[in-house]
Parts: sequence; C-alpha cells; structure tokens
Amino acid sequence: MAKIKVSLVRSTIGTLPQHRATVRSLGLRKIGSSRIHDDTPVILGMVRHVSHLVTVEKANTEVK
Repeated sequence: MAKIKVSLVRSTIGTLPQHRATVRSLGLRKIGSSRIHDDTPVILGMVRHVSHLVTVEKANTEVK
C-alpha cells in the first residue's frame, strides 16, 4: 500500500475545535512534526479537512 507523509506547517491556534481534533488524530502535535500514514480514503479525508494546516507528500519507505 502507498504511504504518504503528512506534516503540520501552520498553527492550530484560532482554528475550529474539529480541526484541532483532526490534526491531533493524524498524530501531529507541533509545527514541523510529521507522520507517515497509509494512503487510505479515511486518512485522505482527514487531510482534506485540514488541508490549510498541513502539507502532504509521498513517503519514501524503501527497505534497505
């Protein structure tokens, strides 16, 4: 399954409580933090919900 890297690039201060909860459920805490997730419809919907706060890129998860 494909992997994506989600990074928090903007603060959650002043955002809606639902957006803060979505960012926390993605595993992001501080600005600059990032997590690798599977590319599933659930995760993509969460990312779309807070797209103004995060960036998404393909994750390089090759095993050496």
